[in-house]
Parts: sequence; structure tokens; C-alpha cells
Amino acid sequence: MSSDPAIVHQRHAAEGLRIPGHIGVIMDGNGRWAKARGRPRTEGHAEGVKALRRLVELCIRYGVGYLTVFSFSSENWSRPKDEISFIFSLLRRFVASDLERLIENNVHVRVIGARDGLEPSLRRLIDEVENKTRANTGLNLIVAFNYGGKAEIADAVRRIARQVAAGEMAPEDISESTIAEALYTTGIPDPDIIIRTSGEQRFSNFLLWQGAYSELAFVERNWPDFDETTFLDVLEDYSARERRFGGIGARER
Repeated sequence: MSSDPAIVHQRHAAEGLRIPGHIGVIMDGNGRWAKARGRPRTEGHAEGVKALRRLVELCIRYGVGYLTVFSFSSENWSRPKDEISFIFSLLRRFVASDLERLIENNVHVRVIGARDGLEPSLRRLIDEVENKTRANTGLNLIVAFNYGGKAEIADAVRRIARQVAAGEMAPEDISESTIAEALYTTGIPDPDIIIRTSGEQRFSNFLLWQGAYSELAFVERNWPDFDETTFLDVLEDYSARERRFGGIGARER
């Protein structure tokens, strides 16, 4: 199988499978996966990391350009402290075991979300991952960590307000592009499709601005069970959809 994303994309397009340029994923259901098996929630999170590893490999194989995953929301701080500590330890272990593999596979990692308040060791870890993969030109892996869509928009508004207050911009010059450029995801295309696992059907504060016209896929399986079969089912469904972006589709003319 060719590793050239363009060739991969062309082959699958010829087979009728349309590959999204940007996939967003709300990785939900780790706790439910564990509960269904009578295991502690921490085991569900550990299996969830394995599912993330599988998805990254699938995106590389199928020529996806951008993958954004919701790893830890700003609301997750309300969870038990021991669970939060375990999630952070998983993050550290994932970086320790997978960073070299990500570099070898030409993956560029970018972390979005608030960094104020994170312990220094976590901030150093994030900086290390971003710096060591910055020159990579393959899959762009965006990790939403300590992230909330409303907080992101509020932060963008504050940045723009400071520019207006400084006389660098007039209020009437503010456009959708101005706001998009002030978001954490500046320079990243909006997701073509957002996938949520575990059967829940809501955004949960994920990419609220960027997902305005994203296709939505709600998968019944819990995140640890997400595999290539599920991935291809989503892509086949996505390929059959007509994206209209508020306009009139060909079927309606």
C-alpha cells in the first residue's frame, strides 16, 4: 500500500470512498466500556488510548490530513481526583511510548486548549511534543486538552477586544475571518466530519465555531471498541452525503 496521501486519496476516491480532509472525534464511552465488563474506569481510559493509537494509524493509512481529538475537556476537572491523575499519567505514558513513532510517521502534533493552571511538568510535556514534531509534514494530530469551545470563543473575543481598545482594529472591521484567526485552531481547516462514540448525540462543548457545517456521525460503540470496521462504516456514510453548506443541493434542484 502506498504511503503517499495523494495516491491513497485518489485510489479511495476512485473506489467511491470520499476521504475527509479533517476528522474531529469526541472519544466518549471509556467509563461505560469498563462498567459493562465489571472493570474500573481507569481500565476503560487505558483501552481508550489504544483506540486512539489505532485511529492515528488509520488516518495515516487512508490519507486524512487533519485529526482533532477531544482528550480532556475543561469540564472534566469535576471528575474524581484519582481518575484525573490516572488520565494525566496515561498522557505521559502515551508520549513516552509513542512520540518516536509519531516522529517516524511524520505526524505533526498540536495541542489546543488553556494551559494556564496546568502543572509545569504537563506544560513542559506539551511543549516537548509540539517542538519535536513541528517540522513534520504528514498527518496533523490536534489534541484538544483542557479545552472548551465556549472558553475558546470567549478567549478569542478578548483578544479582538484588546486590539480594538489599542486602536489596531475598528469594530466594523471584525468579520468571521477575524474571529476564526483568533481561535486556538487558527490555520487549521474546519472539520469535515465530527464523530462521537457511545451513542450520545451532542457536541459537549467541542469545536463549537469550527463545527458549524461539519457532518455529524454518532456511533453506538464505546470509544475503546472503535476499530477499522467502524472507521470505514463512518467513511462510507460520509461519502454518501451531499454537503451543502447552507445552499441548495443537487438533489433539490
